[in-house]
Amino acid sequence: MIYVHVPFCRSFCTYCGFYSEKTSVCHGKASGSTESSFIRALCSEIGHRKDEISVSGGPDTLYIGGGTPSVLPLSALETIVETLDSVGGRRQEEFTVEVNPEDIVEKGPEYARGLLRLGVNRVSMGVQSLDDRVLRWMNRRHDAASARKAYAILREAGFINVSVDLISGISFLDDDTWLATVDEVLSGMGTGVAPEHISSYQLSVEPDSALAGMVESGRYSEAPDDKCERQYYILCRRLAEAGYHHYEISNFAIPGLEARHNSAYWRHLPYVGLGPAAHSFSVKSAQLGKKFPESGAGCLGNLSAGMAVHPADTGNGGFICGRSWNSPSLEDYLAASATGDFHSVTGWEILTVEQVMLERIMLSLRTDSGIEEQVLRDFCRPGTVDAALASDVLVRCPEPAASHLRIPEDRFFVSDNIIGELV
Repeated sequence: MIYVHVPFCRSFCTYCGFYSEKTSVCHGKASGSTESSFIRALCSEIGHRKDEISVSGGPDTLYIGGGTPSVLPLSALETIVETLDSVGGRRQEEFTVEVNPEDIVEKGPEYARGLLRLGVNRVSMGVQSLDDRVLRWMNRRHDAASARKAYAILREAGFINVSVDLISGISFLDDDTWLATVDEVLSGMGTGVAPEHISSYQLSVEPDSALAGMVESGRYSEAPDDKCERQYYILCRRLAEAGYHHYEISNFAIPGLEARHNSAYWRHLPYVGLGPAAHSFSVKSAQLGKKFPESGAGCLGNLSAGMAVHPADTGNGGFICGRSWNSPSLEDYLAASATGDFHSVTGWEILTVEQVMLERIMLSLRTDSGIEEQVLRDFCRPGTVDAALASDVLVRCPEPAASHLRIPEDRFFVSDNIIGELV
């Protein structure tokens, strides 16, 4: 698994707290620009971390996100892909690129076809709303008409796996307007072909976002919980009626087209993050000091078998889990590239068994696959799991996963509270 963070946006959305820098680049090459310098630095980091990327034949998914990857010209994306190819970075199963509607409309069908030629087989488009008032408040560059046009361009270009992002829980967004957006997305926004995947998030106040400043100054009041919950279940009901699989709290897919890359995050599998502010998660054999390459349960299967070890105790053949991250500063990232010292902008930590188990439980219980009952019983206080089953905040998964427990869909909205009470 590889994640590439493109730290550029042409404007900053009201709600966004992700790291990015403003850019005017959309068309053509940016020779000599900051964007070109970033591409060179990214390729340098790829070479610097080639052993991680190529372990056991390389990861099977590639996700280019941001920021806004679609502000980059095709030539820049081609350079990234060619460099990954040169060090064994496979993407046979799934290659996703995030796009914004205005970029697809401005660059046109040829850009979309170029993404396909590059090997992209999945596009994630940030629509967020099909109401122009909401889009203006979000400071999105596109309007509803552009979202419809961009979606049509992607379909006409030949994309058969498109994910659409939506946002609910805005204080002035009424239920009828929200339902109208959901229904239009399901109708294919004029194409008659519904998206294969829908991600929908409740508006949250992220640190360092414009929205956080608006809340602090009293210019915005958050929507009440009952409204947010109502809009969440409006979405759940509509997508269930349309045949979508609600496989994670915020994610729905036509069965068989669940996001493989993001699903691996929720399964707590290792991944390599490249670019400013990108995070990585690694697993090493405590005995051999080698990367743990197997797919499936990764380190988590061994944790459940009691083989995980504290970093200081490597005598029982378990696995050590660690996390690293790049500095959220493009300036520092470019400087590190110039000297070849990426360690100077990288932070890291080794996780204890308790930290890994806690993360595993929190991530697994976000999904409809849940977590093994015995793992939960081993970690939680005595009686906690039985009480959760008795009150129906946990239920048993159907066969063939009857040994797993999950949060039922009708309690997904309060999952954070449930998980907090369990652990």
